[in-house]
Amino acid sequence: MRECGTYTERAVEGALGAWSPCRWVHTAGEGAQVRVVPDGCVDLLWLGDRLEVAGPDAAPRLVDLAPGATVAGVRLRPGAARLLLGPVPATAVRDAQPHLDRLWDNAAALADRAAAAPDAWAATEILAAALEERLVRHAPDPVAVAVAAALDRPRPPSVTALARALGYSERHLRRRVRAAAGYGPKTLEQILRFRRAAAAAGDGRNWTRVAAEAGYADQAHLSRQVRRWSGGPPSAL
Repeated sequence: MRECGTYTERAVEGALGAWSPCRWVHTAGEGAQVRVVPDGCVDLLWLGDRLEVAGPDAAPRLVDLAPGATVAGVRLRPGAARLLLGPVPATAVRDAQPHLDRLWDNAAALADRAAAAPDAWAATEILAAALEERLVRHAPDPVAVAVAAALDRPRPPSVTALARALGYSERHLRRRVRAAAGYGPKTLEQILRFRRAAAAAGDGRNWTRVAAEAGYADQAHLSRQVRRWSGGPPSAL
């Protein structure tokens, strides 16, 4: 397998910035195969001729891209999927990449505007503007977003404690998180912890220290979880 090409992120401005960590563009190299790993997010994708939704992944997957192919997108934070999916629960698109026209009535018009953009970055601005327009009718679930933020720390509170603090039953809280993130709180916690470890990865890193800082019990625990969510050892990150 060869994973090559360029990947770049830019900040999202305006009201959407509260719910989106970035716009991004990936250009494939020659013979490119991209490893996509779970990150708790959903993305609106522009593939040059169509719009798709990248649902929350529950396992790593490999995606083949033609040499020089460009994929552009806007990413939404964990728990903010309703902004993109509307009334459709995130579990319905987990491990899937459906065409946007299955979810939006105006997907064809948006695709036409993206196709007319002068470059991929301009296309991401068009996608971001379309998402921002949906804030009034499809604002993210604030409870699910709050739970995702609380779980994204080395020593997160228990679901019982979160439910009590937010004034809901555990069952109700779990249901809302699944609908907004695509999986339950415990799985989301594990994915967010893996994401922190992946962000800390680098040549020469002390993996025992990374494990401690990310919230793993020890380095062996980190190794097991990294293999589960990435399909490879920590060194491959």
